[in-house]
Amino acid sequence: MLLKIPDVLKPDEVSHFRQVLSRTPWVGGQATAGDLAAKSKFNLQVPTDSPEARELGARILAALAHNPTYQSAVLPLRVLPPMFNRYDTGMTFAAHTDNAIRMVPGSGGARMRADVSTTLFLSDPDEYDGGELQVEGSFGTHAVKLPAGHMVVYPSSSLHRVAPVTRGSRWASFFWAQSMVRDDGRRAMLYDLDISIIAIRRSLGDDNDAVLGLVNHYHNLLRHWAEL
Repeated sequence: MLLKIPDVLKPDEVSHFRQVLSRTPWVGGQATAGDLAAKSKFNLQVPTDSPEARELGARILAALAHNPTYQSAVLPLRVLPPMFNRYDTGMTFAAHTDNAIRMVPGSGGARMRADVSTTLFLSDPDEYDGGELQVEGSFGTHAVKLPAGHMVVYPSSSLHRVAPVTRGSRWASFFWAQSMVRDDGRRAMLYDLDISIIAIRRSLGDDNDAVLGLVNHYHNLLRHWAEL
């Protein structure tokens, strides 16, 4: 499932992020890629252990915790600290798949499974040409280029790429989550069911027997599929 989520960060929050990142040192992005992906990755990143990355990452995690769409679609069990990348003119990231297993920073070696990838855009589309996130999957190939503060979630198993930037600079945050439900198809069904329940509750009220039955069905499916 590929899902676009608007207004995760407000305009004043995006402005703060840009101000902080504009005075932060950037380094080559190959260090956080796997062996194969590093050969086709040409971008810049903020060092993951920098105080700026930790501050801004904590702000994103707080926003995610209060975003009902992200919580419903991803069903996150663990979310890695967000990182920040930058594609200047001529930079790109060719087709690749994200690593299935990732180290949890500061955990002493604990690992987590990457089920859902997220890109949170910090540049508006008119600030750069090219730079589309192109995601392949059972849903076809989608090119994604969103306003600053908006984000897209998609299966980490998807083959994806960042098209070459031909003008300007594309800034974003990216991170991974381990979902309580590892199968993307099942997560999509639960998300669709949750959206339908919300609509029916508005129409029929919370005490309606049909509403109660659907809510019960949702939680029983989640109980059956969740891994904790």
